[in-house]
Amino acid sequence: MCDSVDEVTQAVLAKNDGLAAGLRDELTRRGVSVVNLLSSPGSGKTELLGRVLARAVERGLPVAALTADLATENDADRLARSGAPVKQLLTDGLCHLEARQLRGHVETWLPEDTSLLFVENVGNLVCPASYDLGESLRIVLMAVTEGEDKPLKYPTAFGSAHLVVLTKTDLAGPAGFDGTAFDAHVQRVNPGVEVLRSCARTGAGVDALLERVLAVRDGAPVHRPPLAPRPHTHTHEGAEAGLVP
Repeated sequence: MCDSVDEVTQAVLAKNDGLAAGLRDELTRRGVSVVNLLSSPGSGKTELLGRVLARAVERGLPVAALTADLATENDADRLARSGAPVKQLLTDGLCHLEARQLRGHVETWLPEDTSLLFVENVGNLVCPASYDLGESLRIVLMAVTEGEDKPLKYPTAFGSAHLVVLTKTDLAGPAGFDGTAFDAHVQRVNPGVEVLRSCARTGAGVDALLERVLAVRDGAPVHRPPLAPRPHTHTHEGAEAGLVP
């Protein structure tokens, strides 16, 4: 039975990988870069993304966002306040996004002039980590209130990240968060990955995050995580692996 379950799982992931590869090719032809945001519920991902979208709109950047949840359109309503085109994707109980779902929205909704699409994945660090969405950049976010050992508890998610973002840093003191230990744990599962610190409330890290994303959109090389779901297509020949600031 275990072998059968494993075979089914591998078949599902293989089908998704094929769809993701086709979607990546299509997006590349259209000049669209996708940023896949993964985190646990309550990480502050939506608030931070809203700040990033608002800053992009202020700069006149052709940006859009898809946000996924099991139910409600609350996050889409929040993100729409940025002025960017936003679409809610309801998964009807599915704990992650798959490439087929994203492809449908790219085909029917994504504004033609979009060059940067943020995808706010379902709040979950387990299932989403295994599904390639055809993204150009995978970012894993974590709040200081979640504990510095989170990367060790979810090594697949953190080990597949091109960039790690620490959120709610203004609460590090009250939460007793050990930043040094956190950095060490991140490097243990994903050596060399950059950790960007942020606080949506104060705006810290918002501009830096937007600049990192824009650099990748414009062809900058990215860090190569040990558990990357596929080779990254934006890395230039001869360039060092590592996200360009």
